[in-house]
Amino acid sequence: MAKKSFSPGSRKTATSSGPGTSRPADMSVADFARQLKEQARKARPYMEEYRRRSLEIHGSLCAKCGREFSGKDLRLLTVHHKDGNHHNNPQDGSNWENLCVYCHDDEHSREILGEYLSQAGAGSEAASSQKGAGLEGGTGGFNTLQEALEKALKKKE
Repeated sequence: MAKKSFSPGSRKTATSSGPGTSRPADMSVADFARQLKEQARKARPYMEEYRRRSLEIHGSLCAKCGREFSGKDLRLLTVHHKDGNHHNNPQDGSNWENLCVYCHDDEHSREILGEYLSQAGAGSEAASSQKGAGLEGGTGGFNTLQEALEKALKKKE
C-alpha cells in the first residue's frame, strides 16, 4: 500500500471543518484542531468539573467490571448518570458512577433493549394468542427469543 504524504503547507486556501468554522490559510491543521478542542472544552466546563469530582469521590475503578485505570487509560473511564439526566450533578456524586467505555456502552444498550422489549411486550401477548398450539416444540416453552429475554429481565428484577 502506498503511503500518502500530507505536508502542512501544501494547502494555502481556507478549508471548511464544519458548520460555521473555517481554518485560516496560515494556520496548520493540528493547530486548528487544538483550537477547536479548546473552544469545545471551554463551552462545557461543567463536564470537566463533574468528571474530575466523580474521579475524586469514586476513584479510578469501573463500578461494573472493577478494572482500574491510570495514566493515558484514564480517558477510558466515563461518568454514568444513574438517573439518565446528565444535568443532574449533585456535589455528593450520588447520581454518578464511573464506568469504562465498554461497560457504559453495555449499560445503555441494556436500557435500549429493555425499552424495546417493554414496548413490544404489549404486542407479543396478542401475537402469542394467535400462534398455533404446536409451536413450542423443544424450546422449553419459549415461542420467541423476545419471550426468553422478557422472562430473564423479570427474573433480574
